[in-house]
Amino acid sequence: MSEDRWPARGLLMLVIAFDLLIVYRYTRLSYWQKDFYDVLTNYDVDAFYQRLLELAVIATAGIMLDAARTYTAQYLEIRWRNWMTDVFLGRWFYGRAYYRFERGHGADNPDQRIAEDLRLMASNTLELGLGLLSNIVTLASFAVIVWGLSGTLSLALGGTTLEVPGYIFWAAVLYAVAGSWAMEKIGGRMVTIDYTQQQREADFRVLLVRVREYAEQIAFYRGEKAEETRLRDSFQAIRANWREIMTYTKRITIADSFYTEVGAIVPTLLVGPRYFAHQMTFGDYMQLGQAFMRVRVSLSWFIYKYKELALLRSVYRRLVEFERVLAHPSDARTLLEPAPDATAIEVRGLRLRLPDGSALGDTLDWRIAPGERWLIRGPSGVGKSTLLRALAGLWPHGSGEIAMPAGREMFLPQQSYLPVGSLRACLCYPGDAQRFSVDECIAVLHAVRLEALAGELDAYDNWAKRLSPGEQQRLAFARVLLHKPVWLFLDEATASLDPRNEALLYRLLIERLPGLTLVSVAHRESLAVFHTKVLELADERARIADL
Repeated sequence: MSEDRWPARGLLMLVIAFDLLIVYRYTRLSYWQKDFYDVLTNYDVDAFYQRLLELAVIATAGIMLDAARTYTAQYLEIRWRNWMTDVFLGRWFYGRAYYRFERGHGADNPDQRIAEDLRLMASNTLELGLGLLSNIVTLASFAVIVWGLSGTLSLALGGTTLEVPGYIFWAAVLYAVAGSWAMEKIGGRMVTIDYTQQQREADFRVLLVRVREYAEQIAFYRGEKAEETRLRDSFQAIRANWREIMTYTKRITIADSFYTEVGAIVPTLLVGPRYFAHQMTFGDYMQLGQAFMRVRVSLSWFIYKYKELALLRSVYRRLVEFERVLAHPSDARTLLEPAPDATAIEVRGLRLRLPDGSALGDTLDWRIAPGERWLIRGPSGVGKSTLLRALAGLWPHGSGEIAMPAGREMFLPQQSYLPVGSLRACLCYPGDAQRFSVDECIAVLHAVRLEALAGELDAYDNWAKRLSPGEQQRLAFARVLLHKPVWLFLDEATASLDPRNEALLYRLLIERLPGLTLVSVAHRESLAVFHTKVLELADERARIADL
């Protein structure tokens, strides 16, 4: 389906060709074994060394084929995984699906599905699919040998003689079918158990990552015991499900071992009478035994690969579920409507609601003209930050309409996102690290009083951990000065700063970005001087006034 399908199909055909050659090598080895054992029976020394030379050639060919096949299959696997990762990453970011997932409106642990499940899908599908094809070819090749050496079984039934040609082959078929049916009955729940195990393992990893990300906050709260308890409880869920895996693995292992051990006895019982009746040579006997084993193993592919198949089925189940959620998001609607020809932001009949349907404040009609500077105030919980989310197109709950004109807009939350990487990459985000020159980056760092960092633009670090909350907020304002947005929305973006630095940053915005339209959510009265209008939100009715 992808644009890379023809090279991929070529690689697949090459792997299949190697598999066919490997099967052909096995059949040649089978005939070599027959000749070799006959040579031993006849005490033919010259032929003995000739057979050893043939074995050396067969072995060398096997080594080369195995190496070439492995390399080609791995190359195909990584190309397939690369394409699927590109597809799923695109879908995950399209329409801000990643944001909806984090707000609880999607499948669990999308990171595991993209990283781990796609890896397992590519590797296990190729391994099992190509293994099945190889087994089919092996079955066809060795079935001919088994059929030819089996002879005919005569059965007397009620005075009638029934002739069964190739009876040893049919015995292998019946044995494999019975074993496969039994294995499905014994281990059928492994798909559900594997699915649950992957889910619980991912939940445990998420909790571990959160401890690393919020180490300082946990340390301040002295929350070690609480986090340890939470992690232990999460691992107990893994352990409980693992007990079920152990139970079913034990049953599958017993069934597998029983099937294998009995399968080694069956051909001996069937072939022995023909050998002692002098109907075949010792070489024929050994070849038939080996060929029967190959036929039985090929027919038993489902049995031997049952646990891997159960895991792959659970992986497909998780990916299909993930794809379904990405294709049909539960809350893809938005209150925001692009209005390219408009000159102002128009909020008409907006009634915000919580996800449970309860209202947030009264209906709001609001107009933000170019160049205006608005301060949004109100008690905690009244919906100030939610209003900014609606203006950003992130809040789907409610009614009304928000018309957003074309232009560069930028939203600064209270805690800005700082990607792990160079300081220059943090400054230029969401643009490329090379978008702005070194001199421009240094200039804005000096402007926001972060000149101590000017010499570390190319330093690679986790800046969200290294910088204090106040430094992070100043870095976010430096980012604004670089990008020069037309519309700027601040959500408590200076809450971690002292009044002096807060005033400095607001003056920088007004002086360096003339014509900027500014909307600030804040509690401090000292910020009123930097704004021209105020929107007071309350539970009953919103109030609009000049400052």
